[in-house]
Amino acid sequence: MPAINYSDYPAYPEANLWTCYHPLSTTFRLWSPVAEEVALNLYDSGAGGQLLLRASLEETQEGLWVLTVQKDLRGIYYTYQVKANGIWLDETPGVYALAVGVNGRRAMVIDLAATDPAGWENDKGPAVSSPNEAVLYEVHVRDFTVSQSAGSSSPGKFLGMVEQGTTTPNGLATGIDHLKEMGITHVHLLPAFDFNSVDEAAQDKPQYNWGYDPQNYNVPEGSYASDPYRAEVRVREFKEMVQGFHRNGLGVVMDVVYNHTGVTEGSNFNLEVPGYYYRHTNDGRWSDASACGNETASERIMMRKFILESCCHWAREYHIDGFRFDLMGIHDIETMNHLAVVLKSINPNILLYGEGWTAGASPLPDAQRATKAHTHELEHISAFSDDLRDALKGSVFDEKGRGFVSGASGTEEKVKFGVVGSIAHPEVHAYVEAWARAPWQAVSYVSCHDNHTLYDKLRLSNPDASEEDIKRMHLLANAVVLTSQGIPFLMAGEEMLRTKKGAHNSYNLPDAINQIDWNWKTAHQDVFAYYRDLIQLRKAHPAFRMPTAAMVNQHLHFLGAGPGVVGYILTDHANKDPWRNIAVFYNANRFKVRVALAGAWRVVAAGAEIDFDAKQQVRDFAEVPPVAMLILFQD
Repeated sequence: MPAINYSDYPAYPEANLWTCYHPLSTTFRLWSPVAEEVALNLYDSGAGGQLLLRASLEETQEGLWVLTVQKDLRGIYYTYQVKANGIWLDETPGVYALAVGVNGRRAMVIDLAATDPAGWENDKGPAVSSPNEAVLYEVHVRDFTVSQSAGSSSPGKFLGMVEQGTTTPNGLATGIDHLKEMGITHVHLLPAFDFNSVDEAAQDKPQYNWGYDPQNYNVPEGSYASDPYRAEVRVREFKEMVQGFHRNGLGVVMDVVYNHTGVTEGSNFNLEVPGYYYRHTNDGRWSDASACGNETASERIMMRKFILESCCHWAREYHIDGFRFDLMGIHDIETMNHLAVVLKSINPNILLYGEGWTAGASPLPDAQRATKAHTHELEHISAFSDDLRDALKGSVFDEKGRGFVSGASGTEEKVKFGVVGSIAHPEVHAYVEAWARAPWQAVSYVSCHDNHTLYDKLRLSNPDASEEDIKRMHLLANAVVLTSQGIPFLMAGEEMLRTKKGAHNSYNLPDAINQIDWNWKTAHQDVFAYYRDLIQLRKAHPAFRMPTAAMVNQHLHFLGAGPGVVGYILTDHANKDPWRNIAVFYNANRFKVRVALAGAWRVVAAGAEIDFDAKQQVRDFAEVPPVAMLILFQD
């Protein structure tokens, strides 16, 4: 099959391709340079029902098709159909659909302003002067409240995310009250756009998915709405959720998946312009750097336009405070930098970060990919530090593999590299080349939805360890994350020793595996308290979140501390910190370690205890408890 030169297609980066509603008329637009005809179908419902009208769009410029219907179509559902090579393709809601009916097969004409909750015009998220001021909390909408232990009246729904006053059976805070108590700054939502794998019409049937199979990019997922049949409901409830988070001082980050679609031949992209939006191998097959069947072509003009305008739609219409890009290495650097500049102009506080890798080979030249190695070329964009992740707990590809906290030797330099935020530092002899220009370009984490939870990984790699030993490793791992210079990122439930019962890829496993069991909070109140207090300590002390590499190099110096120990000092009121000097030690040994100090110091954190009054004082030396962190300071 000969390759098609898609660059020959007429492209219109400035064209308005969104459906434009007015009470007197609605204008429908579609770009399809291969179309011989384009039809519009109007329906009275989002599924089934009556065909009200079938009309033809007019080609006003080559590949640009337009039709204006002179009547009030608000609430009417519609699809497009493209005729190419003499064949009518299947109906599609169009890639720029703003609202869809059940299961996303038909779009709906919507007055978006009518879906705004009261006070929406004044809604905004938190201010962030440097991205590493944020503390990210990754959560799946359904996981968060679907368990009976959550006490939610809207389990598994957008509105359940922001319901206040919910508690465990023992009376401990759950839901958004738990997040406020914990002190995180931003909620990172696993895919909450309309995805393909859950049947919205069968919500009583057990079914589950993370949602990394996009169907309609610009519409909220219907299974998280109280009524997936009425297209406006999911739009309004998503906005109410965002407003609820904002009113409680929390930002909202969306996990977005522009790198591939859930289906290939039958995707909305292919039903408009077959092949164009995807990359192909030399012999014409679908390229698959996503390992999900296809990969999109961000470098093509109209795909770049789509990604840009889609993100801007979420930022403007839904007041989203950040985006996490799935398999960001599939996207090209030029697109990502253009996107970042535009999004920053909409919201200067927006957070942008992604996975700096692909899941397979891609025809996009390596030098053009937005991978971790090219993070220094990205503007306003951060990447996940799998370096720190694997250094702390062992490789995610080897469930028995150990890291710093679980007994591996020779990992100290890797941990140091994570502590400085993956920048070049004269005292770090990293095993990889520094890839971040500034510390905030590294997202520090030890677990996320992918692979094992931290608890499960530690248990699998240390089968003979006691529960108390596992707990100490767990606390130490995220103590490093929360005192490192990058952006700290926590997986929901880590603060309660979350387990998925050993499952490493739970994307379609049942609630019994994936849900947050809020009884964990009762069982592990000490763990939760440690995470809460560490977050409070980080937020109170800007020395832990310096904005530039120059500042880190000036104020952060490592201390010789021996095998299994990493120690460093933050000097001279780093980043205008109220404390003059701060000393931090991570001890991964199964025995306490004596470390030398100069002068008198006050102890704020030792083992699983954080004492904000710093009642204990030491001079000239201190003891770091086994498998634990020690923090001391001088006024």
